[in-house]
Amino acid sequence: MTRTPTKRALGDSGLDIAPLVFGGNVFGWTADRPTSFALLDAFVEAGFDAIDTADVYSRWVEGHAGGESETLIGDWLKARGRRDDVKILTKVGSDMGQGHNDLSARWIETAVEDSLRRLRTDHIDLYQTHWPDPDTPQEETLRALDRLVKAGKVRAIGVSNHDAGQVREALDISRREGLAAYASIQPHYNLYSRATFEGPLQDLAVETGLGVITYFSLESGFLTGKYKTVDQVVGTKREGMLKDKFDERGVRILAVLDAVAQRNEATSAQAALAWLLAQPGVTAPIVSATSTTQLADTLAAATLELSQEDLAELTEASAY
Repeated sequence: MTRTPTKRALGDSGLDIAPLVFGGNVFGWTADRPTSFALLDAFVEAGFDAIDTADVYSRWVEGHAGGESETLIGDWLKARGRRDDVKILTKVGSDMGQGHNDLSARWIETAVEDSLRRLRTDHIDLYQTHWPDPDTPQEETLRALDRLVKAGKVRAIGVSNHDAGQVREALDISRREGLAAYASIQPHYNLYSRATFEGPLQDLAVETGLGVITYFSLESGFLTGKYKTVDQVVGTKREGMLKDKFDERGVRILAVLDAVAQRNEATSAQAALAWLLAQPGVTAPIVSATSTTQLADTLAAATLELSQEDLAELTEASAY
């Protein structure tokens, strides 16, 4: 019998989400429209409810302008009538043709309307600033976001790819000025890349009760167990991302991950995600898939409980 995942509070956003978030960068890129609809159907039917995207997905593809992922999600929401069954998480601030990251009030006011239109909805559940914009004071950004919350266009706000100092400054501004405050952060974090979150940022998240949604949760496929040696990635699309990870530490992580997975009758990907879910502060890793079979396998991680010994073994193996 399939167990229903237990929901977790996403900081003080007022949102409760199942503990795995679907990464929507694949929609309209590596997953075509029928596949994307099938993936979203399967994700929700399995008891999950949070879908993460961004206005810029998938602008990096030749012929794309950005907004492709949001548009496809919006089409699915309209076709299925399931807006009340999901939380939509999207982002603002990436270069959409301006030539730079942009968190100015003027840009946010324009971008949110574009996202709402593409998503075919009247509100975004979590609106996240995607990248820092060194040319815009954080107070200007937060005042713009506060207006969106007050207008009911955004339920809660979050921040992605900002360091601990930037996040703390933002929280201080919101408190001092009485503005909507970031309720969540979205860092790159997994069993292989730990320094990207652990330390000041994790400490801040735990201290202030921020929700934490991790991306690159399987390190671009390195932690899935699909590739055992560097030779296996040569000539693949992932060669550039993964070839340098098969150092002594990387190989050690894969070996221990495989052993822990086998002990738990699980896959390496499931074990890697279960480790993430057990880390202090982590609310929900982002996961992605391009087939329903792959998705079902990944989602099983939400109900996999590793022993303290398993967790300690993985933590020790992945130490720098």
